[in-house]
Amino acid sequence: MKSHSTGTALGALGANFNEKLTWMDHGELERVNTQWIRGFIDMHQIDALHAPQDPNMQALFKAIDAGYKTILSFKWNYTNLSFPAVNSAGITTELECLDRVLPLVLGKVDILVIGNEPFIEVQQGHADARLNTFYETLADQVIRFRNAHGITSTRLYMGALNRLDLPAKRTPAIERMLQFIASKPELEGVDLHPHMPTLQGHRLMMDYVLPRLRPDQRFLATEFSLVWHWKKHLSDAVSTEFCARYGFPAGAKVHQVISAAMQKPWPYAQWEDFLSLEPWYIQCRSFITDAMRLYRSTGRLEVATYSFCPMRLRKLPLPANGDPWMLNGIYAPSTVQVRPDGSRYENFPWAEEFRKVQRGEL
Repeated sequence: MKSHSTGTALGALGANFNEKLTWMDHGELERVNTQWIRGFIDMHQIDALHAPQDPNMQALFKAIDAGYKTILSFKWNYTNLSFPAVNSAGITTELECLDRVLPLVLGKVDILVIGNEPFIEVQQGHADARLNTFYETLADQVIRFRNAHGITSTRLYMGALNRLDLPAKRTPAIERMLQFIASKPELEGVDLHPHMPTLQGHRLMMDYVLPRLRPDQRFLATEFSLVWHWKKHLSDAVSTEFCARYGFPAGAKVHQVISAAMQKPWPYAQWEDFLSLEPWYIQCRSFITDAMRLYRSTGRLEVATYSFCPMRLRKLPLPANGDPWMLNGIYAPSTVQVRPDGSRYENFPWAEEFRKVQRGEL
């Protein structure tokens, strides 16, 4: 078994797979010197009675056995549901599911996050005290279970929080969750998902969050990107040079050209040409190193994880108002043909950026 242990995790960069832990390829992880992996499981989708047989759980355990450090988030999707009342049958069901899954992961994963994106995975109008009560109940259950079994090797975080660069998102419910996190000595800190249009937004979010935690607490950034910057440019005209070189009509839009690549994947060189000729993209080519430099400058980053698998198998067209996650990944998405041996190409420029961070070139 290959050991990837580094002792402290402070300031580490790893790979995020979201709900697609089954897409994990250890060879791809090794190619960019990854030591940490992160994913989530949907607590409303997993069969708690047969959780060890869940494919994502099996992929997680395989990574642990291979020596990778791991972050697991529990997701509760309430976008179409109302939060159950305290002492109701609904909350009892949630707690029973937790009690079945916790023995499988506590003491095995390095970090467990209570929540995925609670302020997004919520029914409209319910991101208030009802949300706080629900997640506080779950967190207290995790803490009780962990304490009762004397498990200290799995560190606990809570979150993840989104778009706190925007004053309108800094609601009483957000304040209450941060106060709750700060009040619990068993919680190591907060998880953040800094998907922002600018790097300054990342800074504003941390400037808001970190003073509200205890000085000894840290943060995770298990998802971070410039996806909203990319989205602003989906209706831009693609460079005339690229259109002329590859036979696209003059004035073709970015989302149209990406859609064409998803429908009939390109050779890697064509994908790199497309990206490198778009100024709104190439001007951000140092984003991963810039973001990691910012996060580490706080002295309070535990681990950040960057996307490995956005839109990996997507074939649907990308609309002008779509979310262009496929531009983010460390490995090339379904816009690019695979290599002759079936392996995927690294994405431009993020794989090399990722390696630079691992080499300490900040």
